[in-house]
Amino acid sequence: MEFKMKENGFQGEFEFGTLDVSGNEEFGFRPFQLLVSSVAVCSGGVLRKVLEKKRITYDDITIQADVTRNEAGANEVTDIHLHFNIVGSSASDQQIEKSLEIAKRNCPIVQSVKDSIQVTESFKQM
Repeated sequence: MEFKMKENGFQGEFEFGTLDVSGNEEFGFRPFQLLVSSVAVCSGGVLRKVLEKKRITYDDITIQADVTRNEAGANEVTDIHLHFNIVGSSASDQQIEKSLEIAKRNCPIVQSVKDSIQVTESFKQM
């Protein structure tokens, strides 16, 4: 990956397109937004694969990410709580809980940050 410095941040070119990153939301995605998005979307993607492998059907999944930052320090992310809303699922709560555990163990992004950021999950079936 390569990022080129711009006047108000950095820019990377990828197969899908251009990614602008800046500490100022007017000029690009903020680094913490990308970090939290990576954790949430990786977790959701792995959960999706786990549910499909278990032949558990569902209509939709949305993820709410609640973030805690250490304002006394470098304003680093200390905790991310992911709440999964699972719509139209054929699974029991126990099956979803087990699937979330498997997803957490197999999400490379969660595993990358686990020693510095506490990632917790909850869910609601709708």
